[in-house]
Amino acid sequence: MTDHTTGDAADGWADGSGQGAGQSAANGPDEETERTERQLAAWRGAGRVLTRAAHEMTVRELLADLPQAPYDLDEPADVYGDGVVAELERRVADLLGTEDAAFFPTGTMAQQIALRCWAGRTGSPVVALHPLSHPERWEGGALSAVSGLRTVHPTTEPRQPTGDEVAALPEPFGTLMVELPLRDAGFLLPTWEELEELVDAARERDAVVHFDGARLWESTAHFGRPLAEVAALADSVYVSFYKSLGGLSGACLAGTRSFVEETRVWRHRYGGQVFRQFPQALAALAGLDRELPRLPSYVDRAKVVAEALREGFAGAGLPWFRIHPEAPHTHQFQVWLPYGADRLTEAGVRLAEETGTVLFRRWTDQSPPGLSMTELEITEPALTWTRDDIATAVKGFLERL
Repeated sequence: MTDHTTGDAADGWADGSGQGAGQSAANGPDEETERTERQLAAWRGAGRVLTRAAHEMTVRELLADLPQAPYDLDEPADVYGDGVVAELERRVADLLGTEDAAFFPTGTMAQQIALRCWAGRTGSPVVALHPLSHPERWEGGALSAVSGLRTVHPTTEPRQPTGDEVAALPEPFGTLMVELPLRDAGFLLPTWEELEELVDAARERDAVVHFDGARLWESTAHFGRPLAEVAALADSVYVSFYKSLGGLSGACLAGTRSFVEETRVWRHRYGGQVFRQFPQALAALAGLDRELPRLPSYVDRAKVVAEALREGFAGAGLPWFRIHPEAPHTHQFQVWLPYGADRLTEAGVRLAEETGTVLFRRWTDQSPPGLSMTELEITEPALTWTRDDIATAVKGFLERL
């Protein structure tokens, strides 16, 4: 990360006055509900946004996308994974260049089962992964509680691990899981050469490689390689349909035919053999047709937005701020400012209410106290924003702090 600092982040610009998480804790449930409703109303009513957030979409808007899917709606609905669900699986396998792919209702289930199956095949319950990866932070300890697996960390630094670090792990492991991109570190990707070194290091340790590719779709621009070439480095790949493609929910696991067939057995055991899933499958197919070809343009625009934000903050005389990474690896990145989260969120809500422009949504308090972070996602609505538009929005946002 690069600091843009002309003064101490803990001086008068850092808001440690209880304007962040402490104030939220003091609010009663009714006040919190009213505040959330106000925020959503402001964001939904804005005419200019960088992206349309998923939680702001109405049922009508979500249903309107389904007929756009490249699938004959007069065909019979799916039953336990046939029909449109099987068509989606074929499409994903073709895109990733794998022998097969299986649909799962959630990415958490897909990854738990993938890692469990690899443990059985390798004979090792040990998974090497980053401590900021999704299974470690957002799955309730399911790897150990449900599957009896154990994790080791090649590095604790907020970045992708290196091949040397994987090679130097002091104990054997059966699977290396690589999250592409590493979301909680700032949507970070390795270079193509670094990714090859990671995979080679795992192979030298007689381990298999699994890619957590929840956001793999947009990573091809950074790597300069097509999806199939990226996926070919791994033994299995998980992809999500709602994070970047605008789907309703769901995920796919892709790999060899024998591996995917085994994951289907465990999917049934985990309760994932759902009777009908055509809404999720149709939304995923629509997203693959509509959003997948646009993702490289979103990544390019994210670099423009990040640079314009940097110019706006510097021009306003902020003594400290951070855009991380400086040049986004995907169409998502972090913004850090030296104020409490509630104060920043309120400024963004007021900007939306008073000007019809959404620049930032919710912020979260970070460490040390007085710093807050938000994530920006750049999608189709941002393509019409100019640098002057961003500069105007930054000025309006800072005036409301």
